[in-house]
Amino acid sequence: MNSQASVLPARNILVVDDDSELREQIVGYLNEHGYLVHAAGDAASMELALASAPIDLIVLDVMLPGEDGLSICRRLSEAGGPAIVMVSAMGDEVDRVLGLELGADDYLPKPCSPRELLARVRAVFRRLDEVRGGAPRRSRTYHFQGFVVDTLRRQLRAPNGATILLTGGEFSLLSVFLENPQRILSRDRLLEQARGGQTEVFDRAVDVQISRLRRKLNASVEGGEIIKTYRGAGYLFDAKVARA
Repeated sequence: MNSQASVLPARNILVVDDDSELREQIVGYLNEHGYLVHAAGDAASMELALASAPIDLIVLDVMLPGEDGLSICRRLSEAGGPAIVMVSAMGDEVDRVLGLELGADDYLPKPCSPRELLARVRAVFRRLDEVRGGAPRRSRTYHFQGFVVDTLRRQLRAPNGATILLTGGEFSLLSVFLENPQRILSRDRLLEQARGGQTEVFDRAVDVQISRLRRKLNASVEGGEIIKTYRGAGYLFDAKVARA
């Protein structure tokens, strides 16, 4: 039995790509490595797949017939949907930043090898497991400025009790800040701790994720910003954090 299957016995992945040959190749490769893989060629068939199985992660192509991948990514992210790894032939930094701004957890340019895609998928799942505490007995609850963070449920509650939806990348960064409050953290350190060194590093990716996280926190509180920027040095989480 594949060792990855024993570690992640019930991971459901949905591959959304209109290239049937490439889609079948990816589905077959991920199946061989212990994942339960579903397939769709457009947004409509993706919705059917999401309704029929508990999808944990979507491998999402940008160029799709009808609703494109960027629109799908934005919609699913705003609804608190599954983790998303975007793939696209449009692979320059501007496109990667746009994908991250819309809520993708990672972005992989085409053409890419199945092995590289598998590594990215595993890295996203690993980050999600880490921020959830890995197991119930390791779950932690954090409190800061009226916010409550439950790492097991990967949930952030605002001071008014409303749930704030975060992408996997945003929650990973928040978790690093909660473990290092009132300390200036460089981009490199944030990337290392939040993403585990498993994905391609570029500074703009951190800026995008932090900008999104900052806006979501600021929308629920009055006063100064919780995440402060120190030019040339990094970012500081300016709040007292209590752990339970």
